[in-house]
Amino acid sequence: MSTQAIYDVVEIFTSINGEGPLVGQLAVFIRMKGCNLSCSYCDTKWANETDAPAREMTANQIYQTILESGIKNVTLTGGEPLYRPFIKELLKLLASDSSLHIEIETNGSINLEPFCNLGTSVSFTMDYKLSCSNMEQKMCLNNFSILEPKDTVKFVVGSLADCQKAFEIIQSYQLEGRCHIYLSPVFGMIEPSQIVEFMKQNKMNGINLQIQMHKVIWDPEERGV
Repeated sequence: MSTQAIYDVVEIFTSINGEGPLVGQLAVFIRMKGCNLSCSYCDTKWANETDAPAREMTANQIYQTILESGIKNVTLTGGEPLYRPFIKELLKLLASDSSLHIEIETNGSINLEPFCNLGTSVSFTMDYKLSCSNMEQKMCLNNFSILEPKDTVKFVVGSLADCQKAFEIIQSYQLEGRCHIYLSPVFGMIEPSQIVEFMKQNKMNGINLQIQMHKVIWDPEERGV
């Protein structure tokens, strides 16, 4: 491992997982600075700014902070954590501790292949950016062939047209049964009940509606939760 590897971390905090297969469970969140996308509905734009305040940390410092938290679920998020230089070195270090479960939240534009084979304790939660994000053209479609049962695809939908596109992708890439699949409403753009009706009409078995729990418990704009 490079002794010079430095990571710009804008937040480290402990909370509950607000979404995904481990929803409601405690996790320590490592939020990296910077992103290669600019989604219309992004709720962490502040972390993507070039002048966002960040703490420079080595991989070992991040690992020690996780150990001190006493929390076994670790979520790497951003921004886009896989966009950071030397991120694979950090992932290898965290994956070497079999007591931890590492979840990588990634925006769907980064090729996941270089980050595979890190072990069973590492999983991806990958977005597919639909039309409401204005970033759909940036998606790396090859990633659908990489996902495993431990991984998750999240479709953030802002309209019924987005729901239809998500449905078509799930069918085209035969995702049902291959990984966890979630439909999540863009906050304030579509009612969850509309998504449920769409799921019923299209017999979307094995697909989960997801409401971001942390935005229900706390103010949607609050940080560090």
